[in-house]
Amino acid sequence: MGIVKISDLMHENLRVAGNALSRSINAQAEHWMRVGMLTEMHPELDHREICQLLIRAELAGGLDIVAAVTPQTGKPRASSTGKH
Repeated sequence: MGIVKISDLMHENLRVAGNALSRSINAQAEHWMRVGMLTEMHPELDHREICQLLIRAELAGGLDIVAAVTPQTGKPRASSTGKH
Protein backbone atom coordinates (compact mmCIF):
# COMPACT_ATOMS: atom_id res chain seq x y z
CA MET A 1 0.00 0.00 0.00
CA GLY A 2 1.28 3.47 -0.81
CA ILE A 3 0.44 7.05 -0.12
CA VAL A 4 -1.24 9.16 -2.78
CA LYS A 5 -1.17 12.93 -2.41
CA ILE A 6 -4.30 14.74 -3.51
CA SER A 7 -5.45 18.34 -3.33
CA ASP A 8 -7.45 19.65 -0.41
CA LEU A 9 -10.40 20.23 -2.74
CA MET A 10 -10.37 16.61 -3.97
CA HIS A 11 -10.14 15.39 -0.37
CA GLU A 12 -13.21 17.47 0.48
CA ASN A 13 -15.03 16.13 -2.59
CA LEU A 14 -14.20 12.59 -1.46
CA ARG A 15 -15.42 13.33 2.06
CA VAL A 16 -18.74 14.74 0.83
CA ALA A 17 -19.36 11.95 -1.71
CA GLY A 18 -18.27 9.28 0.77
CA ASN A 19 -20.64 10.59 3.44
CA ALA A 20 -23.50 10.78 0.94
CA LEU A 21 -22.88 7.21 -0.24
CA SER A 22 -22.00 5.71 3.16
CA ARG A 23 -18.36 5.08 2.20
CA SER A 24 -15.13 6.03 3.90
CA ILE A 25 -12.94 8.60 2.17
CA ASN A 26 -10.56 5.80 1.13
CA ALA A 27 -13.39 3.59 -0.14
CA GLN A 28 -14.82 6.50 -2.16
CA ALA A 29 -11.41 7.28 -3.66
CA GLU A 30 -10.89 3.63 -4.56
CA HIS A 31 -14.34 3.45 -6.14
CA TRP A 32 -13.69 6.52 -8.28
CA MET A 33 -10.29 5.13 -9.29
CA ARG A 34 -11.78 1.77 -10.35
CA VAL A 35 -14.59 3.44 -12.30
CA GLY A 36 -12.15 5.87 -13.94
CA MET A 37 -9.67 3.12 -14.81
CA LEU A 38 -12.37 0.98 -16.42
CA THR A 39 -13.84 3.99 -18.23
CA GLU A 40 -10.46 4.75 -19.78
CA MET A 41 -9.92 1.09 -20.73
CA HIS A 42 -13.45 0.65 -22.09
CA PRO A 43 -14.85 3.95 -23.38
CA GLU A 44 -17.60 1.99 -25.15
CA LEU A 45 -19.17 1.03 -21.80
CA ASP A 46 -21.61 3.33 -20.02
CA HIS A 47 -21.75 3.85 -16.25
CA ARG A 48 -24.34 1.10 -15.77
CA GLU A 49 -22.15 -1.41 -17.62
CA ILE A 50 -19.08 -0.34 -15.63
CA CYS A 51 -21.01 -0.89 -12.37
CA GLN A 52 -22.19 -4.30 -13.56
CA LEU A 53 -18.60 -5.21 -14.46
CA LEU A 54 -17.47 -4.19 -10.95
CA ILE A 55 -20.21 -6.28 -9.33
CA ARG A 56 -19.33 -9.34 -11.46
CA ALA A 57 -15.65 -8.84 -10.63
CA GLU A 58 -16.41 -8.63 -6.90
CA LEU A 59 -18.48 -11.80 -7.04
CA ALA A 60 -15.56 -13.51 -8.81
CA GLY A 61 -13.10 -12.45 -6.11
CA GLY A 62 -12.04 -8.94 -7.09
CA LEU A 63 -11.01 -6.78 -10.01
CA ASP A 64 -7.92 -7.96 -11.88
CA ILE A 65 -6.55 -5.34 -14.28
CA VAL A 66 -5.21 -8.00 -16.68
CA ALA A 67 -8.63 -9.63 -16.93
CA ALA A 68 -10.32 -6.23 -17.19
CA VAL A 69 -8.43 -5.40 -20.38
CA THR A 70 -8.99 -8.83 -21.95
CA PRO A 71 -12.20 -8.72 -24.00
CA GLN A 72 -14.49 -11.72 -23.89
CA THR A 73 -17.09 -11.69 -26.68
CA GLY A 74 -16.84 -7.94 -26.96
CA LYS A 75 -17.06 -7.32 -23.21
CA PRO A 76 -14.33 -7.08 -20.56
CA ARG A 77 -14.30 -9.99 -18.17
CA ALA A 78 -13.71 -10.31 -14.45
CA SER A 79 -11.29 -12.82 -13.00
CA SER A 80 -11.09 -14.48 -9.62
CA THR A 81 -7.40 -13.63 -9.29
CA GLY A 82 -6.41 -10.63 -7.25
CA LYS A 83 -8.44 -8.48 -4.93
CA HIS A 84 -9.09 -4.80 -5.54
